[in-house]
Amino acid sequence: MPTVIATISLKGGVGKTTLTAGLGEFLAAEFGRRVLLVDLDAQTNLTTMMIGADRWLDCNRRRHTVATLFADALDHTTDFDLDASVLRDVSPVEEVTGLDLLPSSLDLIELQEELSARRVLADDHTEAVGLLRKALAPVTDRYDVMLIDCPPNVGPFSLNGLAMADAYLIPTIPDVLSTYAIPHIQRQVADFGAEIGRSVVELGVVITKYRASSTLHQETVRRLRRDPSIHNVVPVYLHEANAIGAAAEYAPVATLHAKYGYHGHYEQFRDLTRAIVVEMQGKLE
Repeated sequence: MPTVIATISLKGGVGKTTLTAGLGEFLAAEFGRRVLLVDLDAQTNLTTMMIGADRWLDCNRRRHTVATLFADALDHTTDFDLDASVLRDVSPVEEVTGLDLLPSSLDLIELQEELSARRVLADDHTEAVGLLRKALAPVTDRYDVMLIDCPPNVGPFSLNGLAMADAYLIPTIPDVLSTYAIPHIQRQVADFGAEIGRSVVELGVVITKYRASSTLHQETVRRLRRDPSIHNVVPVYLHEANAIGAAAEYAPVATLHAKYGYHGHYEQFRDLTRAIVVEMQGKLE
């Protein structure tokens, strides 16, 4: 069975999706893992980062996205085609293989309220959050790791991701506004774990867009590392850099070095991935 990791933040713009994509690429290319990316965010950023807007439009037109999975549950239909929807070897980086994707769709926006209502009204409140796990069950054995990019809320799609996850990561910029929501995420995930009868392990807080010259960033990281309620601050930070920002745009390249730059940013992402693998091995295996 794969190790399933959800990335979640309640604040947009913290690099959540860039983190998910980069972890997937480095796990596949540098650590030999077979990886499935699952995009549950209606903004579709992870999807378009991997396959570009034109291919996403084609997938969406054919209804080969995660939205069809949830629409089936609401409409009592069977339109979701798992084999057609999971795209193989999707990284725009030529050297990256073994990285697959279940795309997202803007249609999730319309489905969210209806799925939330179904969860509230159902006799079994956990049924509506087990849809993703049930749908992906036939392909999970193909993978070593599944990375689930949750939307910036703890709504029905995030709960579906967390219900499937062994653990979760919280990416954050080290400033007041971005870190403010960390306790809220922790409480909601803990409460949800109690509801489903098992804990979802807090793998760590990932520092993103770090500026070493910023006193605020330095002090915020120190505060987080000393906070007893935070189980782990991953000891490798993603620094603010044009190369990492540009990696969020779809652009075919030959190597991860070419994508993430030659000024230490490739090494940061590689070392961050290694640190997260260590946490996975220590806490989940």
